[in-house]
Amino acid sequence: MNMDQTDRLIQIAIALTGTQDISVLLDRILMEAMDITHCDGGTVYILENQQLVFHNMVTMSRGIHLIWDGRDMLLPPVPMTKTYVCACSALEHKLINIPDVYEAGDYNFTGTRNYDQMNHYRTQSMLVVPMEDEKQRTIGVLQLINAMDGSGAIIPFSQTYEKLFLAMGSLAAVSLRNTLLQEAVLNIMHSFVGVMADAIDARSPYNANHTRSMVRYAEKFLQWLDADDHGFRIAPEYHDAFLMSVWLHDIGKLIIPLHIMDKPTRLGTHRESLMHRIEVARLMERLKAYENVQTAEGIPTMTREELEKASALILQADDAPYLDDGQMAALQALCDKKVLDAQGQAIPLLDDYAREALHIRKGSLTEWERQEMERHVVYTRRLLSHMQFSDVYTAVPAWAGAHHELLNGTGYPDHLRDEQIPKEVRLLTILDIYDALTAEDRPYKPALSPQQAFRVLAGMRDEGKLDSEMLRLFYESRAWERDGDIQSGGKES
Repeated sequence: MNMDQTDRLIQIAIALTGTQDISVLLDRILMEAMDITHCDGGTVYILENQQLVFHNMVTMSRGIHLIWDGRDMLLPPVPMTKTYVCACSALEHKLINIPDVYEAGDYNFTGTRNYDQMNHYRTQSMLVVPMEDEKQRTIGVLQLINAMDGSGAIIPFSQTYEKLFLAMGSLAAVSLRNTLLQEAVLNIMHSFVGVMADAIDARSPYNANHTRSMVRYAEKFLQWLDADDHGFRIAPEYHDAFLMSVWLHDIGKLIIPLHIMDKPTRLGTHRESLMHRIEVARLMERLKAYENVQTAEGIPTMTREELEKASALILQADDAPYLDDGQMAALQALCDKKVLDAQGQAIPLLDDYAREALHIRKGSLTEWERQEMERHVVYTRRLLSHMQFSDVYTAVPAWAGAHHELLNGTGYPDHLRDEQIPKEVRLLTILDIYDALTAEDRPYKPALSPQQAFRVLAGMRDEGKLDSEMLRLFYESRAWERDGDIQSGGKES
């Protein structure tokens, strides 16, 4: 290669290394090759499943510029047999330069002749270059047709360019393999994220749709933002990173015990043991009355009638969404009550756990359980810290692990405030709260309508917890709509 060709190859290398999209990369390879040789057209094939698959085609004189979109094949794949010139070039690792394909008897040009007939074209000169990486692994084949001189007449491809194109084929192969490897790594990461999200949601029937619903809101919202100027925008190159943070925001729930994750009532699994204690106490009171005896300690215990009332109160309180002052007072009165156990010993009606659980005014978690549940964001950050996020994905662990932070500092785990909370996290928080409010699979609360949910969100905004502008945009985008929501609608106060 001469100095001019070397300089051109360097320029091409720089251009290729700056391209990540495979379709764009292949198109750039083809257009650069056509420009160098002043040819009319060309095709790029990629080796997949032991056949050469069409990806890009250009015929300048016919205005044809085709790029495969990954769905329907525009041209049939080329079998890897030496009767086809492209396959032969790949199999024998050699450049093939043909002055006139209609006079060449070594290869099967049936496909070329059919193309010419359909497009009233005449393929004449052809240059076929294998694209091989540094280990001579064939990635694909570059096929150029009809080199032209300055007057536009078709001429054979000059042998002067053969070394340049062999080098260019290798350069293209390395760039393409690197891009394919990056894409493969990203696909693996997306697969892992999907598996983790499925594991989180499948672990609890009460969380089955949460992550996917949030991703759906996020995707629709990002599309809406990109469609017009709304004053806020997440740059397109960060879309995937943001969506990944949505997929992974609850990964820490894999560590939270299920009896806390799935606790539908205040007593949860403890309800059965408390009801058993009351049933034993009833039987002992009947036995005591029958035998007309007192407890050894002489401590008064609850009568059967009192136990019946206590049982009804406890069951009602266990399931109630909210406990008023009257219910709280009645439950407090039970704390000092004694009952008989199976050995005839006087024991408290309510053990320590039952006392705490039945004094939860709203919700189902005790203070310790609530703190443990809140630790899921800490666990999220801890788990994601063991993954290597780079480039535009660097912020994924921080975004995912901060989705319970609130602007006024009352969130958790770090009590961040105002500008300490990125815009992406503010949006993630709104998506999370909205779906939690409207979810129909939560055992501890009824689902709210969109209208009710936006009233709650507006109240949190007025308390300084949520980003006002972000909430407005999310409402206006209607990205939150699901089947049946359009008619009922929401209203952001």
